[in-house]
Amino acid sequence: MSGTIAMAAPQRWVPHIDRNRCEGVGDCVVACPQGVLALGTLGLFERRALSLSGQLRGWAHDWRQAFAVQPQDCHACGRCVAVCPERAVTLVAADTNNPAHASIAAY
Repeated sequence: MSGTIAMAAPQRWVPHIDRNRCEGVGDCVVACPQGVLALGTLGLFERRALSLSGQLRGWAHDWRQAFAVQPQDCHACGRCVAVCPERAVTLVAADTNNPAHASIAAY
């Protein structure tokens, strides 16, 4: 009896930025060899979702934070995680149920 074994797709990882911790230092941007991250300005809608300490931190740093602009290019090397002084960057499994991750998880 001959059969095929279905191979599961390899798990994809994407960087997650904790908006309440990020101070926009940019070490993660420099450390990423794939160009996954970039610095940008936190929008008004996102600012409102921050905790009080996150709002104070954001205001103090002109609302500059890291953003995953090319998450599909992440190779999960962990360099961004290692260099973040605020420990605001983590790698999370791409989730097909999350609209922001759907295309990445299927990649």
